Amino acid sequence: MTNSEKLQRKTRIKENIPLYTMLILPLLFFLIFCYVPMFGMVIAFKDYRFIDGIMGSDWVGLLNFKMIFQQPQTLAIIRNTFVISLLTLVVSFPFPIILAVLLNEVRTKWFKKTTQTILYLPHFFSWIIVGGIVINIFSINHGPINFIIEALGGTPFQFMFNPTSWMSIYLGAGIWKDTGFNTIIYLAALSSIDPTYYEAAVVDGANKWKQITKITIPCLIPVIVLQFILATGKIMEVGFDRIYVLQNAMVRNISEVVSTFVYDVGIRAGDFSITTAMGLFDSVIGLILVLTVNQIAKKSDNALF
Repeated sequence: MTNSEKLQRKTRIKENIPLYTMLILPLLFFLIFCYVPMFGMVIAFKDYRFIDGIMGSDWVGLLNFKMIFQQPQTLAIIRNTFVISLLTLVVSFPFPIILAVLLNEVRTKWFKKTTQTILYLPHFFSWIIVGGIVINIFSINHGPINFIIEALGGTPFQFMFNPTSWMSIYLGAGIWKDTGFNTIIYLAALSSIDPTYYEAAVVDGANKWKQITKITIPCLIPVIVLQFILATGKIMEVGFDRIYVLQNAMVRNISEVVSTFVYDVGIRAGDFSITTAMGLFDSVIGLILVLTVNQIAKKSDNALF
């Protein structure tokens, strides 16, 4: 490196000192709350006792993993986690894209802003509130859905106690709560599309459908692939709050997932070794899925890394 290049590098670093300073807090956040806790993964390989601490507990190797897969409910828990996550991904993933495209086509500003506000609002409700609303709507005794069914001469249906209807309600509640907020990323991507593309398409006689399919969607593909890769990495992560609020004893055979297992066995029963092993297994599966999808995405030059 020549003296001129060294001088340019020092000058560039000095100019960017404010930006480097702004990075300190995010880096500290990830260091303290993401990387330091990774040390706790060693509990998965120990017979952890709170009184002995992590380092003082006995090393048992892969015994905790063997114990997990020796339990009859383990495979069912893993299956439920995978099925629920996969259904959530397949069903929920297209909605923010569709909504973003539709909102992008709205030209009346007040209507667009009002619609966005209404759609974003559910995201800021906790799952306790959303769960209470959902349970009350589909209640067999006082729910408005069953009230309408009875008014039409039908028989009230136990929506929350039937596995099929419960799963539909679970997916629908997630779509209602998060779709509006998830459109922000796609709307940001849409705002970066060069308007001259659409002007040229209009000159060529392309209608709205052609503009969306030939310009809008292709321009969104890199963002869609990125979001899909990130979503795939979380395919084994079913949020505890939504499951815990909506589940009941009648649908436990399909709603018992890794997060509820960790809560019951780890938090309530105090068996931290088993639940840490389950969490580590969960994370390894997520990593494998991310690497696999990213490798596939490389073929279209839209890989994350």
